[in-house]
Amino acid sequence: MISSVNRRNFLKVAGGAGAGLVLSFYLPSKNHEFLGESPNESFAPNVWLRIDPSGTVTITVAKSEMGQGPHTYFPMIVAEELEADWKSIKVEQADAHPDKYGSQGTGGSTGVRTSWENLRKAGATAREMLIAAAATRWNVDRLSCYAENGSVIHKPTKRSFTYGQLADDAGKVPVPQNPPVKDPKDFKIVGTWVPQLPTADRSTGKAKFGIDTKVPGMLYASLVRCPVFGGNVASFDATKAKAVPGVRTIVQIDNGVAVLADSTWAAMQGRDALDIKWDNGPNASLDSDKIRKMFEEYSSKEGVVGESEGEIAKALTAGAKSVEAVYELPYISHSPMEPMNCVADVKSGSCEIWVPSQTPQSAQDVAAQITGLPKEKVTVHVTMLGGGFGRRLDNDYVEEAVKISKAASVPVQLLWTREDDMMHDFYRPASRHHLSGAVDGSGKLVAWNHKMIGPSIGEQRSPGRFKDGMDRSALNGATEMPYSIPNYAVSYVMANTAVPIGAWRSVYRSQNIFVVESFIDELAHAARKDPLEFRLQMLDKSPRLKKVVETVAEKAGWKKPLPKGLGRGIACASCFGSHVAEVAEVSVEKGKVRVHRMVVAVDCGIAVAPNTLEAQIEGAIVLALTAALKGEITIENGRAKQSNFDAYPLMTIDEMPKVEVHIVNSYEALGGIGEPGVPPAAPAVCNAIFSATGKRIRRLPIVKLV
Repeated sequence: MISSVNRRNFLKVAGGAGAGLVLSFYLPSKNHEFLGESPNESFAPNVWLRIDPSGTVTITVAKSEMGQGPHTYFPMIVAEELEADWKSIKVEQADAHPDKYGSQGTGGSTGVRTSWENLRKAGATAREMLIAAAATRWNVDRLSCYAENGSVIHKPTKRSFTYGQLADDAGKVPVPQNPPVKDPKDFKIVGTWVPQLPTADRSTGKAKFGIDTKVPGMLYASLVRCPVFGGNVASFDATKAKAVPGVRTIVQIDNGVAVLADSTWAAMQGRDALDIKWDNGPNASLDSDKIRKMFEEYSSKEGVVGESEGEIAKALTAGAKSVEAVYELPYISHSPMEPMNCVADVKSGSCEIWVPSQTPQSAQDVAAQITGLPKEKVTVHVTMLGGGFGRRLDNDYVEEAVKISKAASVPVQLLWTREDDMMHDFYRPASRHHLSGAVDGSGKLVAWNHKMIGPSIGEQRSPGRFKDGMDRSALNGATEMPYSIPNYAVSYVMANTAVPIGAWRSVYRSQNIFVVESFIDELAHAARKDPLEFRLQMLDKSPRLKKVVETVAEKAGWKKPLPKGLGRGIACASCFGSHVAEVAEVSVEKGKVRVHRMVVAVDCGIAVAPNTLEAQIEGAIVLALTAALKGEITIENGRAKQSNFDAYPLMTIDEMPKVEVHIVNSYEALGGIGEPGVPPAAPAVCNAIFSATGKRIRRLPIVKLV
């Protein structure tokens, strides 16, 4: 029986004979904008802790697992306070629910930082209830008992009960209001190297990703869409497609024509045989040159000021030396290794979905709208994700699968091809940046002016949302700079296009921090200052970032000379609650850039799972270097010109630099780790290129300029 709670409580308890101990608790999300959610202050638990009579501790996690580790670090935090035996821990993935689990969105590097306190309290609460149950059984003072490694021990007599033996009784104990949590210096699990719980299943093939889903009676669907953004089907002839062996039926939905077959291959062959005429719509002449020219024209507009201080115009003219620069960044594709896919089974009174989604509740909403069913009749099973990087915050592929299943009256697996995935992405926005700055006679930075020109993700999703022309999220990483600058201004000119855009790992910070940290280097050179020292003298108001900058410089051997032909560059960032600094060592030979070494220092408070943190930083470096060195989506005739990895190459193993990660545990407020490793990588590399060659990189990707 579940006890009653009020709106502000974070915990529920359920217990009964044979049921064991069940606790549920709420983990808030602070990243509503990019997760497509609305804040909800009412109690809605999204993690469940269950201890059964066998002693198994099962934690139900309502966050998506895409390699970043919630199926491991959530249980680690709970197990730490619970004093559980790590070998007894199991994790289950929650299905989507309108309110049972609160926010199920996974993004914005919010996992640990929004969950830390409540996860600890949940583990501590269960621990105290188990100890109370044992003390009652023994009829002894509760203070004479303690918990350790999955058991409660009576200190004077060394008697013990396992958690399994106590689970039923503990479920009937009153819930303590303020259970004590451990001093971090006493942690035994948190902060240690623990293999991710799903790793073994991933290694043996037992782990189920969306692409692995099979259901009885399922057909395989391949959908052809108009290649032009905003285009639609004018007409089609399916005669040849129907003749392909294995093709069962063909259905049209509002954005394309789907071929359903006995196998994915047959569906793709049937799709290729379709004779389709397209209505390309108003965007057929759109191309990258026109977009770039528009950004350039918009540069003359007065931007909407997002942040300012001092007298910028006066300071720019009064400085002993001034610098001006224009930076440009292209559209970037997400391109996770597992392309978009979804299995949908729409029946007359229900809908069931299996999908790798970062926002399963939004997927549930989409399916309910299409089918007309109440949300409780739509079941969304969240599979493991073969990469996300923000792409799976959108559920367009879920919408397609549900529409196809509804039209065909059969369960379907919709699988995108790599070409579908790359040509119908929600790309990282392109942008143009105008900067000017000045240093005084002593080499101090006295003026900074940054104008960004680019599209707004929020405005594209909700036209008319920013009536004043200011989307503040578009300036993330440009505003709230960690440096002390007496006169500065940051402004924005919204320049929207028909190119679909969305959140790409670290969102706007991946481009704005590239610009900021590259221009800081330019000003350091103008001031005749060492780039490291130039930064450090402005970081007094950001002590945590200053510490990681000092740490990375020491670990990288900043002051040690490099062999001839190598250059060294530094960059740093405070974002998603964490502080990161990176040093790159590069060489340039015959125009080819080679990144040899990346040294990273990171302060995210307490590193819950150091090995997962290191893996996240290494993955961030791979993604960031791919984008910086090679990544560009160009638009031609209203469509993405690149359609596969031959034209959009990734970093290869032989190109990968040595990555060294150094953790600075500060025991301060916890930050995220999935995204902070991305923003400093590109500027560190470009600053290293300048160190090696004297050439500034102001337009990405680097491959086009060196």
